[in-house]
Amino acid sequence: MNLNSYLKPLDEENFNTAILLYSSDLSHDELIELIKTDSVVRKQAAVLMLDKVTNVEEAQILLDNLTGQDGKVREAISFKLNEFTSDKSLFKYFNANPNTEIFLQGALDINGNICRNVISAMKNFKVNQKFVKSLITYLLPLTTELLEKVEKFNLQDGKYKINKEVFKLYWALEVVYEFADFIFLDEIKSILIRAAKVHDYTIREKVAKILTKNFNDSELLTLKEALKADENYYVRRFN
Repeated sequence: MNLNSYLKPLDEENFNTAILLYSSDLSHDELIELIKTDSVVRKQAAVLMLDKVTNVEEAQILLDNLTGQDGKVREAISFKLNEFTSDKSLFKYFNANPNTEIFLQGALDINGNICRNVISAMKNFKVNQKFVKSLITYLLPLTTELLEKVEKFNLQDGKYKINKEVFKLYWALEVVYEFADFIFLDEIKSILIRAAKVHDYTIREKVAKILTKNFNDSELLTLKEALKADENYYVRRFN
């Protein structure tokens, strides 16, 4: 772990505080207590120093800080969630409670690094039927809602507004890709057909990626062929 890459955005005072914490011989319990504080720098440093969780309660503390916190804390949490859920000895503590809404919010963060980390962590939960069922229950309506917003965009609208919603839809479709095998064909089909018409190429790119799942459906096969001739290289490259 390169601690400096996470701490550089801090001002000098906070940077020194973080370095002091990192050089201290803090116990596991002390790190957990620091994560509960309101200090961004202490939370961030404590999370990055944490090398494990020892029970369900500690796992929940991390998850509860994945949303509603400063971006530096959220990114540190997402980094550790990816690391800990990939460890079979620690995964059980996160697997005890699905927390699907929290994971999905994290997967649609405004920071792409957080999105990637959280989605990577979510992939470990494919073995948990309760998690998968709950995730899809939230994922599909949310993806449809985002799609409806993007479809209504006037290109004269503020660029930030457009990018914000497109960005969320982009990552929602990435989650759809990862869990496509658990989604009914009719449900995923309607989303893909509509998303393929979105002006922003990044959305069509995700559609093309999802279609690499090779669905046995004539309309989706036709759509896949159409995207092979898309004007954008990043869309065509999945075909």
